[in-house]
Amino acid sequence: MKQQTALITGASTGIGKATAQKLATEGVKLILLARREPLLKALQNELLNLTECHIISCDINDHETLMAELQNLPESFKEIDILINNAGLALGLNPAHETDWLDWQTMIQTNCLSLAFLTRQILPGLVERNHGHIINIGSIAGSYAYKGANVYGATKAFVEQFSSNLRSDLLGSAIRVTNVEPGMLNESEFSLVRFKGNENRANDVYQGLTPLNSEDVAETIRWILAQPSHVNINRIEIMPVHQALAGPTTIKNL
Repeated sequence: MKQQTALITGASTGIGKATAQKLATEGVKLILLARREPLLKALQNELLNLTECHIISCDINDHETLMAELQNLPESFKEIDILINNAGLALGLNPAHETDWLDWQTMIQTNCLSLAFLTRQILPGLVERNHGHIINIGSIAGSYAYKGANVYGATKAFVEQFSSNLRSDLLGSAIRVTNVEPGMLNESEFSLVRFKGNENRANDVYQGLTPLNSEDVAETIRWILAQPSHVNINRIEIMPVHQALAGPTTIKNL
Protein backbone atom coordinates (compact mmCIF):
# COMPACT_ATOMS: atom_id res chain seq x y z
CA MET A 1 0.00 0.00 0.00
CA LYS A 2 2.94 2.33 0.55
CA GLN A 3 2.95 5.35 -1.77
CA GLN A 4 -0.49 4.54 -3.15
CA THR A 5 -3.05 7.35 -3.03
CA ALA A 6 -6.44 6.91 -1.36
CA LEU A 7 -9.44 9.21 -1.61
CA ILE A 8 -11.66 8.88 1.47
CA THR A 9 -15.07 10.55 1.63
CA GLY A 10 -16.65 11.49 4.93
CA ALA A 11 -13.10 11.68 6.26
CA SER A 12 -13.53 14.18 9.09
CA THR A 13 -15.12 11.82 11.65
CA GLY A 14 -16.05 8.20 12.34
CA ILE A 15 -15.04 5.43 9.94
CA GLY A 16 -13.53 7.89 7.47
CA LYS A 17 -11.24 9.49 10.05
CA ALA A 18 -10.26 6.14 11.62
CA THR A 19 -9.47 4.74 8.16
CA ALA A 20 -7.32 7.75 7.33
CA GLN A 21 -5.40 7.28 10.57
CA LYS A 22 -4.94 3.57 9.88
CA LEU A 23 -3.81 3.98 6.26
CA ALA A 24 -1.44 6.81 7.17
CA THR A 25 0.57 4.35 9.26
CA GLU A 26 0.93 2.22 6.10
CA GLY A 27 2.37 5.13 4.14
CA VAL A 28 -0.71 5.69 1.97
CA LYS A 29 -1.03 9.23 0.63
CA LEU A 30 -4.46 10.61 1.47
CA ILE A 31 -7.05 12.82 -0.14
CA LEU A 32 -9.49 13.64 2.64
CA LEU A 33 -12.95 14.82 1.60
CA ALA A 34 -15.63 16.16 3.94
CA ARG A 35 -17.70 19.28 4.53
CA ARG A 36 -16.01 20.68 7.64
CA GLU A 37 -12.65 22.22 6.81
CA PRO A 38 -11.49 22.78 10.42
CA LEU A 39 -11.87 19.06 11.19
CA LEU A 40 -10.05 18.12 7.98
CA LYS A 41 -7.18 20.52 8.74
CA ALA A 42 -6.88 19.11 12.26
CA LEU A 43 -6.66 15.58 10.85
CA GLN A 44 -4.16 16.69 8.21
CA ASN A 45 -1.95 18.19 10.95
CA GLU A 46 -2.29 15.04 13.05
CA LEU A 47 -1.03 12.87 10.18
CA LEU A 48 1.68 15.29 9.04
CA ASN A 49 4.58 13.12 10.22
CA LEU A 50 3.12 9.92 8.75
CA THR A 51 2.06 10.76 5.21
CA GLU A 52 1.11 13.44 2.69
CA CYS A 53 -2.48 14.68 2.90
CA HIS A 54 -4.55 16.83 0.59
CA ILE A 55 -7.92 18.04 1.82
CA ILE A 56 -11.10 18.77 -0.13
CA SER A 57 -13.69 20.67 1.86
CA CYS A 58 -17.05 20.35 0.14
CA ASP A 59 -20.40 18.60 0.35
CA ILE A 60 -20.28 15.36 -1.65
CA ASN A 61 -23.68 16.36 -3.09
CA ASP A 62 -22.15 19.52 -4.61
CA HIS A 63 -21.07 17.78 -7.81
CA GLU A 64 -19.89 20.92 -9.57
CA THR A 65 -17.46 21.85 -6.80
CA LEU A 66 -16.38 18.25 -6.41
CA MET A 67 -15.56 18.00 -10.13
CA ALA A 68 -13.51 21.21 -9.97
CA GLU A 69 -11.58 19.96 -6.95
CA LEU A 70 -10.78 16.65 -8.63
CA GLN A 71 -9.63 18.39 -11.81
CA ASN A 72 -7.31 20.64 -9.81
CA LEU A 73 -5.64 18.04 -7.61
CA PRO A 74 -1.92 18.61 -7.01
CA GLU A 75 0.22 16.62 -9.43
CA SER A 76 1.35 14.13 -6.77
CA PHE A 77 -2.29 13.28 -5.93
CA LYS A 78 -3.76 13.02 -9.43
CA GLU A 79 -3.41 9.24 -9.81
CA ILE A 80 -5.86 7.81 -7.27
CA ASP A 81 -5.34 4.11 -6.48
CA ILE A 82 -7.94 3.57 -3.76
CA LEU A 83 -11.43 5.05 -3.49
CA ILE A 84 -13.20 4.60 -0.17
CA ASN A 85 -16.84 5.67 -0.52
CA ASN A 86 -17.63 6.22 3.13
CA ALA A 87 -19.80 9.36 3.15
CA GLY A 88 -23.41 8.52 3.91
CA LEU A 89 -26.15 9.01 6.43
CA ALA A 90 -29.36 7.71 7.94
CA LEU A 91 -32.23 10.02 8.87
CA GLY A 92 -34.89 8.89 11.31
CA LEU A 93 -36.32 5.56 12.39
CA ASN A 94 -39.97 6.35 11.78
CA PRO A 95 -42.19 3.93 9.87
CA ALA A 96 -42.48 4.76 6.18
CA HIS A 97 -45.88 6.47 6.39
CA GLU A 98 -44.60 8.91 9.04
CA THR A 99 -41.27 9.93 7.50
CA ASP A 100 -40.30 13.28 6.04
CA TRP A 101 -39.97 13.01 2.25
CA LEU A 102 -36.94 15.32 2.33
CA ASP A 103 -35.16 12.81 4.60
CA TRP A 104 -35.71 10.09 2.01
CA GLN A 105 -34.51 12.38 -0.77
CA THR A 106 -31.35 13.33 1.15
CA MET A 107 -30.46 9.69 1.86
CA ILE A 108 -30.96 8.68 -1.78
CA GLN A 109 -28.97 11.67 -3.01
CA THR A 110 -26.05 11.09 -0.63
CA ASN A 111 -25.90 7.32 -0.28
CA CYS A 112 -26.68 6.43 -3.91
CA LEU A 113 -26.38 9.25 -6.44
CA SER A 114 -23.30 10.96 -5.05
CA LEU A 115 -21.53 7.68 -4.36
CA ALA A 116 -22.17 6.64 -7.97
CA PHE A 117 -21.18 10.08 -9.29
CA LEU A 118 -17.80 10.09 -7.55
CA THR A 119 -17.11 6.49 -8.52
CA ARG A 120 -17.80 7.37 -12.17
CA GLN A 121 -15.25 10.21 -11.98
CA ILE A 122 -12.48 8.04 -10.53
CA LEU A 123 -13.13 4.80 -12.44
CA PRO A 124 -11.73 5.73 -15.89
CA GLY A 125 -8.30 6.46 -14.38
CA LEU A 126 -8.28 3.11 -12.57
CA VAL A 127 -9.21 1.31 -15.79
CA GLU A 128 -6.59 3.20 -17.83
CA ARG A 129 -3.84 2.23 -15.35
CA ASN A 130 -5.38 -1.24 -14.78
CA HIS A 131 -4.84 -0.86 -11.06
CA GLY A 132 -6.86 0.11 -8.03
CA HIS A 133 -9.43 -0.78 -5.39
CA ILE A 134 -12.90 0.63 -4.72
CA ILE A 135 -14.22 0.07 -1.21
CA ASN A 136 -17.84 1.00 -0.57
CA ILE A 137 -19.14 1.32 2.97
CA GLY A 138 -22.52 -0.37 2.93
CA SER A 139 -24.44 -1.73 5.89
CA ILE A 140 -26.15 -4.90 7.06
CA ALA A 141 -29.30 -2.79 6.53
CA GLY A 142 -28.79 -3.45 2.83
CA SER A 143 -29.33 -7.18 3.40
CA TYR A 144 -31.66 -7.41 6.41
CA ALA A 145 -34.83 -5.39 6.93
CA TYR A 146 -35.64 -3.80 10.27
CA LYS A 147 -38.37 -1.47 11.39
CA GLY A 148 -37.69 2.13 10.47
CA ALA A 149 -34.87 1.38 8.00
CA ASN A 150 -37.15 1.80 4.94
CA VAL A 151 -35.22 4.06 2.52
CA TYR A 152 -31.92 3.90 4.41
CA GLY A 153 -31.89 0.12 4.00
CA ALA A 154 -32.86 0.50 0.35
CA THR A 155 -29.93 2.85 -0.28
CA LYS A 156 -27.52 0.34 1.25
CA ALA A 157 -29.02 -2.42 -0.89
CA PHE A 158 -28.18 -0.19 -3.84
CA VAL A 159 -24.56 0.04 -2.61
CA GLU A 160 -24.37 -3.76 -2.36
CA GLN A 161 -25.72 -4.29 -5.89
CA PHE A 162 -23.64 -1.45 -7.33
CA SER A 163 -20.51 -3.04 -5.85
CA SER A 164 -21.35 -6.47 -7.29
CA ASN A 165 -22.12 -5.05 -10.72
CA LEU A 166 -18.93 -3.02 -10.75
CA ARG A 167 -17.02 -6.24 -10.17
CA SER A 168 -18.81 -7.81 -13.12
CA ASP A 169 -18.00 -4.87 -15.39
CA LEU A 170 -14.36 -4.91 -14.28
CA LEU A 171 -13.88 -8.65 -14.69
CA GLY A 172 -10.66 -9.21 -16.61
CA SER A 173 -9.02 -6.13 -15.13
CA ALA A 174 -6.82 -5.90 -12.04
CA ILE A 175 -9.24 -3.54 -10.26
CA ARG A 176 -10.80 -4.81 -7.07
CA VAL A 177 -14.18 -3.88 -5.54
CA THR A 178 -15.35 -4.58 -2.00
CA ASN A 179 -18.55 -3.78 -0.10
CA VAL A 180 -17.99 -3.47 3.67
CA GLU A 181 -21.20 -4.00 5.64
CA PRO A 182 -21.02 -3.06 9.34
CA GLY A 183 -23.73 -3.77 11.87
CA MET A 184 -24.35 -1.74 15.02
CA LEU A 185 -21.64 0.88 15.18
CA ASN A 186 -20.81 3.27 17.99
CA GLU A 187 -20.36 6.33 15.84
CA SER A 188 -21.90 9.17 17.82
CA GLU A 189 -22.30 11.58 14.91
CA PHE A 190 -24.11 8.97 12.80
CA SER A 191 -26.79 8.55 15.47
CA LEU A 192 -26.92 12.29 16.20
CA VAL A 193 -27.56 12.95 12.51
CA ARG A 194 -30.16 10.16 12.36
CA PHE A 195 -32.05 11.66 15.30
CA LYS A 196 -31.39 15.29 14.28
CA GLY A 197 -29.31 16.22 17.30
CA ASN A 198 -31.39 14.43 19.94
CA GLU A 199 -28.59 13.13 22.19
CA ASN A 200 -30.88 11.10 24.43
CA ARG A 201 -32.29 9.10 21.50
CA ALA A 202 -28.81 8.69 20.03
CA ASN A 203 -27.44 7.35 23.33
CA ASP A 204 -30.40 5.02 23.87
CA VAL A 205 -29.58 3.05 20.70
CA TYR A 206 -26.56 1.39 22.33
CA GLN A 207 -27.76 1.23 25.92
CA GLY A 208 -26.42 -1.97 27.51
CA LEU A 209 -24.66 -3.07 24.29
CA THR A 210 -21.07 -3.17 23.10
CA PRO A 211 -21.29 -2.13 19.45
CA LEU A 212 -18.55 -1.99 16.86
CA ASN A 213 -16.40 1.13 16.76
CA SER A 214 -14.90 2.98 13.83
CA GLU A 215 -11.46 1.53 14.46
CA ASP A 216 -12.84 -2.02 14.02
CA VAL A 217 -14.07 -1.13 10.55
CA ALA A 218 -10.88 0.78 9.69
CA GLU A 219 -8.77 -2.26 10.57
CA THR A 220 -11.01 -4.41 8.37
CA ILE A 221 -10.46 -1.99 5.49
CA ARG A 222 -6.69 -2.10 6.04
CA TRP A 223 -6.81 -5.93 5.95
CA ILE A 224 -8.85 -5.94 2.74
CA LEU A 225 -6.37 -3.62 1.04
CA ALA A 226 -3.44 -5.73 2.25
CA GLN A 227 -4.59 -8.91 0.50
CA PRO A 228 -2.48 -10.16 -2.44
CA SER A 229 -3.35 -8.51 -5.74
CA HIS A 230 -5.05 -11.67 -7.08
CA VAL A 231 -7.49 -11.76 -4.13
CA ASN A 232 -10.77 -9.82 -4.17
CA ILE A 233 -12.93 -9.65 -1.05
CA ASN A 234 -16.35 -9.20 -2.65
CA ARG A 235 -18.21 -8.30 0.51
CA ILE A 236 -17.60 -8.57 4.22
CA GLU A 237 -20.26 -8.39 6.93
CA ILE A 238 -19.25 -7.33 10.44
CA MET A 239 -21.44 -7.42 13.53
CA PRO A 240 -20.67 -7.01 17.23
CA VAL A 241 -21.12 -10.09 19.41
CA HIS A 242 -24.17 -8.36 20.91
CA GLN A 243 -25.97 -8.50 17.57
CA ALA A 244 -27.24 -11.29 15.34
CA LEU A 245 -29.91 -11.59 12.67
CA ALA A 246 -32.48 -11.98 15.45
CA GLY A 247 -31.63 -8.44 16.54
CA PRO A 248 -29.49 -6.80 19.22
CA THR A 249 -29.39 -8.09 22.77
CA THR A 250 -27.54 -7.36 25.98
CA ILE A 251 -25.07 -10.03 27.07
CA LYS A 252 -24.00 -9.75 30.65
CA ASN A 253 -20.48 -10.61 31.79
CA LEU A 254 -19.18 -10.92 28.24
